[in-house]
Amino acid sequence: MAFYVPYGLWLALFVIAPVVLIIYQSFFDINGHVTLANYQTYFSSGTYILMTFNSVWYAFLITAFTLIISYPTAYLLHYTKHKQLWLLLIILPTWINLLLKAYAFIGIFSQNGGINTFLSMLGIGPKQFLFTDFSFIFVASYIEIPFMILPIFNGIEELNESFVNASRDLGAKWWQTFTKVIWPLTISGVKSGVQAVFIPSLSLFMLTRLIGGNRVITLGTAIEEHFLVTMNWGMGSTIGVVLIVAMVIIMFLTGERKKRGRAHEKV
Repeated sequence: MAFYVPYGLWLALFVIAPVVLIIYQSFFDINGHVTLANYQTYFSSGTYILMTFNSVWYAFLITAFTLIISYPTAYLLHYTKHKQLWLLLIILPTWINLLLKAYAFIGIFSQNGGINTFLSMLGIGPKQFLFTDFSFIFVASYIEIPFMILPIFNGIEELNESFVNASRDLGAKWWQTFTKVIWPLTISGVKSGVQAVFIPSLSLFMLTRLIGGNRVITLGTAIEEHFLVTMNWGMGSTIGVVLIVAMVIIMFLTGERKKRGRAHEKV
């Protein structure tokens, strides 16, 4: 029982307490008066609704592109020699500070950066890559890829190869084997990867500033604005509560749920 005490304290101090404080603060206006005006403003404002749509849309795009790249990578990694070494190389970029990676991409995508220098050598001329939707989604996807690959790789590692071999022996084509055997048996890893990527992508704000150039406006940007510029902590906390609810919904939709009637299978 004593082993659960550190975990309980960590959970209470760094998970439950911050959430409670955000919910509590959301009921105060900028003057410190208790009110529901923050929620009324949020749900009646077209600006905040548009920010919500942008946050979900960009998070969806980042998750989709990340999944498209990560699943084949994880699958090939499963059959590669020295896969633990390759897995380490994939994890290594996560050890680098996010701000440093953002500034590195600023140098790559800038007018005098590596890409435009190469294009100028080809006679194409410099192009505007920085401060675009493309650069924002590209950099965000690059940063999130390891967090998608790892759970998918773990799911594929648990895959029973006898099912795959049986499918092939019975004459199934590769796409039939994938859709009917491999994908369903590794879907738990995909769901974990979606959670690990989609949820953080909802609240990105640093990349929207540095890479998106404020062209990409999300709820994370609005929270930063209210806490650091307007000092309207109540409104910032309200948006934070909306994000928490959205994250809980995503976790529910992608979580593992037992099928009904499973408990009666052995009856």
